[in-house]
Order: sequence, then structure tokens, then C-alpha cells
Amino acid sequence: MNKIIRDAFKQFGTDIREAWRGIRRRGPSQFQFWLIALFIGISGGFAALLFRKSITALQAVVYGANGPHGVVDAAAALPWYLLLIIPIIGGLLVGIILHNFTPDGRVRSVADVIEGAALHDGRVEKRAGLASACASLITLSTGGSTGREGPVVHLAGVISTWVSNRFHAGGVTGRELLGCAVAAAVSASFNAPIAGAIFALEVVLRHFAVHAFAPIAIAAVAGTVVSRLEFGNVPEFNLAREGELAFYVELPAFLILGVMCGLIAVFMMRSIFWADNVGSWVQGRVGFPRWLRPAISGAMLGVIAIWFPHVIGVGMETTSGALSGTLLLREAIIFVIIKGIATAITMAGRMGGGVFGPAMMVGALSGLAFGIIATSILPEVSGSHTLYALAGMGAVGGAVLGAPISTTLIVFELTGDWQTGLAVMVAVSISTLISSRMVNHSFFLTQLENRDVHLAAGPQAYVLQMQSTSSAMRAPEVVTEGEMQTATDMMKTGQCLIEHSTLEQALPMFDRLNTPFIPVIRHDDAEGETSVVGVLFHIDALKAYNRALSAVAAEEHS
Repeated sequence: MNKIIRDAFKQFGTDIREAWRGIRRRGPSQFQFWLIALFIGISGGFAALLFRKSITALQAVVYGANGPHGVVDAAAALPWYLLLIIPIIGGLLVGIILHNFTPDGRVRSVADVIEGAALHDGRVEKRAGLASACASLITLSTGGSTGREGPVVHLAGVISTWVSNRFHAGGVTGRELLGCAVAAAVSASFNAPIAGAIFALEVVLRHFAVHAFAPIAIAAVAGTVVSRLEFGNVPEFNLAREGELAFYVELPAFLILGVMCGLIAVFMMRSIFWADNVGSWVQGRVGFPRWLRPAISGAMLGVIAIWFPHVIGVGMETTSGALSGTLLLREAIIFVIIKGIATAITMAGRMGGGVFGPAMMVGALSGLAFGIIATSILPEVSGSHTLYALAGMGAVGGAVLGAPISTTLIVFELTGDWQTGLAVMVAVSISTLISSRMVNHSFFLTQLENRDVHLAAGPQAYVLQMQSTSSAMRAPEVVTEGEMQTATDMMKTGQCLIEHSTLEQALPMFDRLNTPFIPVIRHDDAEGETSVVGVLFHIDALKAYNRALSAVAAEEHS
């Protein structure tokens, strides 16, 4: 009997190893892929849960906070010098971590995940990603004024990258696994499974292919289950229900709110980029080391926190106060300004964290201020001013993310209030429409544009960055002698391409030179010589471009 059991376990182990070798060799079947999506969903959910619990635990140690909604009161009770010192120490630790474990001292976040999905077969940087998660954890626990969704999304991307590398997943499979990880992380972070799945499709993959929906939905549900086992099926915020929405009468007000929130979102995004440029300029002029930059920002945040501890961390307590209507008009306006300044300082200091949490807080406060004014002007035909706070939270958040669908769903699932859906949709759509015309569609895509990564224009722009000239060029032995002589002459006059250049550089050169081909050269540093290693013909470059576009279209419409 024991021999039979041992043989059965031995055969089971053999079958598992054979199945794993088959997955690595041929790729997973549909059923296997769904199981992998489930594993990634559970892993992403636990990553988000661990990150969130770690922030709460560290805030309890550093500030004596009793939960994420008690940071403001706990910080207000501390001596002023502790409020000043804590962010400085946190910034110093962040700077040391990023200096030693990232090549550029920059925190990885949602923009890098979007870039990984578009340009790197669904992969993100693992070492820099783990360092960024640690840095963001310290930032949010020691006075930084950002959100937790950015580092959680990238941390989930690290998990999916590890899985993709384990069985050599191709581009399509790698991107879908990355989408699964993002969906699970967002779902667990916000307790919002529908929004998490749509966020992965709308923001990261940037398409709604049918074949990607099932595994992403599985991962989103798995991540939500992990979160709800810990926190229960309760909304993040509780709304005050002191009046119902008189929608048809108030519709113009929500349209105006959408316009205002769109402009606020643009100002918020541009202030962050401006502050980052100023920080880099000051660093270059003064010459202080990059590891000191977060500590300097921490000192500035500490000064603000002495008078306004509301800027510390994600800002759940203040956002909840806006949605419940417990804040006054003057408080709402002041907190919008202070939170915007604190977020810009944190991001410019390269301290870590995401931008969606601050955008939600700024939006809720802006909506509350607008609602207090609007309902006081026409009280007899107005609903609750907290409904404007809810719509404002979605409007600014959606404009910053460039994701009106998933942001609307996140707002619904965060609050558990589905009766104000039309008002939220109106405000979100208007604000997103306005902001997308004034920035490159979203905060993340604008970040990438500032790094010369052109994803905002769509596949017709970024696939050129993915195609190297060496993959489309013809070898010297297959071109005619006359063409080779012409290529050599062109090289001598500087009319040539470097071996590892891309079609992004090649196609404009064809238009400028009006020539049928361009030589591709290689520099030999040891010998100090330059040689022609191939010839790129215009027709071959266009064919490669067309094949790449066809592959993207096939993936997006499958």
C-alpha cells in the first residue's frame, strides 16, 4: 500500500515537472494561463495588502497613529521639532536606497509599467522596482504627501515580470500577465474589482481586447478577495446622505464642476513637472548629491506639516472629511492649495509614491468647496454639497489618470454610492476632455513624453521605437556593388545610421535625404574605425513598420 502511494506521488511530481517544461517550451494553454492569472492575482493582492498594512504599522511607530484615518490627529499632538525631523530622516533613507539600487535615483511607478507594457513585452525593472517600493513605503510613512497606488502597481508588475521570465512569455502573454498583476493590485488597494480590471485595460494595456478580459477579471477578483478577507466588504469612505440629487436641475452645475476640476488637474500636473524641473536645476547649480534631494524635500514637507499635518501620507482622513461634509469652505480651499504644494514637493524630491491618491483628495476638497457655494446660491433646488465632493474626487482623479471609465468605477466602489452615477460621469468626462487637450492625455503619458518615450500618440508612434534598423537592414553581401559603393560614400559624409538606432530615427532621415537607402554603420572603439554593416532600404523600413502595426492591431482587436 505504501509503495502504491509513493509511486502515485512520484508520478504526480513527474507530471508536474513535464507540465512546467511544456509551459516554458510552448507557452501555457488557456486553462493553464487562467491558473497563472489566478496565482498572479493572489500574489498581487497580497503585495497590495502587505504594502498597505506596512504603511499603517510604520505610521503607528513613527507618529503614534491609530490606523490610516488617525494620522492627522496623532501628528498634531507631536512636538513641532518631531514633525520637522521625521520627514528629513525618511527622505535621507529614501535617497540612500534609490542611490544604491536604481541607476538614476528615480522612483518607478505607473508610468514605467505603461512603458513596460508597450515597449518591453510586459516587463518592468525588478531591482529598481523593489527599491522603489521600499522608498515609497518609507515616504508615505514619514510625512511624504503622495498615494500608494503607484508603487503597488509597479510592485505587482515586478511579480508578473518574474513569472513571465520563468516560462519565457512572449510579448502578448507578458503584457496580459502584467495586466493581471495591475488589476489585482488596484482591486486590492481600493477594494474595487470592477475598477481594477478596467484600470488595467484602460491605463496600462490601453486596449480592451476580449481575450485579455477573462484572465484580468480573474486576477482582479482574486486580489479583491485577498483584500476583503482582511478588511471586509465595506466601502473606503462613508458618505453623508442629507439630500438626493436633483439631477436635471443641477446638471449645469456638474458641467461647470467638470470644467473647474479639469483646470485644477492640469494645474496640479504642471506644478509637479515644474517643481521637478526646478529641483533638477537647483541640484545642477548647487551640486549636492542626488541622495540628498529627498531629504531636502522632506525638510520642506516637515515645515508644512507643523501647521498642516493634513498633508502627511495618503490623506484618507481629510478626503473622508470632505466626502462627509465635516470641513468648512475655508478649510477645503486652504487644504487644496497646501496638498497641491506638498505633492509637488514630494514628487520633485524623488521621494516616491503615486499621484492618484493626492488627486482624489484635491478633487474631493475642490468639489466640496464648489458644492458649498453652489448649494448656498440655490438651496431650494440643490442636493447635498457632499455629492459635489464625490463628483470632484472622480473628476480630478480621472483627469490626472486620463482614465475616465476606471476612475468613475473606482469612485463608485470606494463609496458604495451608485445613485449619483450620472453626476460623476458628467463631471469626469468634462474634466478629462479638458485636461487631455492641455497635457499629453494624462500625468503618466506626459511623464513618459518628458523622457522622450512617445506613447501618447498611440502605436503608430511608439512602434517605431521598438524596431531597430539592424532588424530591417540588408547585409552587405546581398546588395549590389554599386549600392555598396554609394553607401560607403554616404558614410563618409555623415549620411548614415548607427547600428543600434531605430526606425524612429531612420524614417525622418529618408524624407530629409530623399534617398532609397541609408548605410548602417558600426564604430569599433578598439580599432578606431567605422564600417558599413548593412544597408537599410526605405521599402524595407516601411514593411517592418507595417508588420509591427499589424501585430499591434491584431492583439488589440483579438
